Amino acid sequence: MPSLLEVDDIAVVFGGNRALDGVTLTAEAGRVTGLIGPNGAGKSTLFDVVSGLRRPVTGKVVLGGRDVTRAGPARRARHGLARTFQRLELFGRLSVRDNLLVAAELGPDRRHAHRVVAEIVERLGLEAVADVSADSVSTGTARLVEVARALAVRPTLLLLDEPAAGQDAAETERFAALLRSLADDGTAVLLVEHDMELVMNVCDTVHVLDLGRVISVGTPAEVRRDEAVLAAYLGQS
Repeated sequence: MPSLLEVDDIAVVFGGNRALDGVTLTAEAGRVTGLIGPNGAGKSTLFDVVSGLRRPVTGKVVLGGRDVTRAGPARRARHGLARTFQRLELFGRLSVRDNLLVAAELGPDRRHAHRVVAEIVERLGLEAVADVSADSVSTGTARLVEVARALAVRPTLLLLDEPAAGQDAAETERFAALLRSLADDGTAVLLVEHDMELVMNVCDTVHVLDLGRVISVGTPAEVRRDEAVLAAYLGQS
């Protein structure tokens, strides 16, 4: 499958410290790509670079064959990128359905926004909470609503920043099935997640960051056995 995202030799500097140092990564259509690493490794910073919220000092970002390194978030969204954030960013006073509608009305199917929302509500199993305020649902459900809102813009590349945080075991199992189904539809999914069972079960390829550098790339089984990963991420020698 083609690479919808190509990140090449990205560096980001904060006050003289390199938060990212020569990071190269790809995310392919129809695959779930994992991005893991200890706290402070640079995962969310890389997401900010990819989504256009932060400009790197070196390197480039290519989205769907277009160099978008100097493009802002809105232009990248028009080229098919959507993301969620580590911190919940829902419109709390709006209903779950209206949260999705806000996004759908900005997407490529805006003329059919209500139909798009209805399809996503059904696909993600949100019928029971669709018409209640977003600030009244559980944290696990709120995470799912954020993913649903991202899907409402019909992305080809979906960046998910710790989407399983706050989900119970049953919710996480259903979420894993959703990620695989999105990949089966041809979406490129880039997943930052601390739930290692989820990462190892759902990802096709895993990139491991430590101190702003990629220290390992491979299948979940390969990464699980990598001594550098065991030392840096799992705290084993």
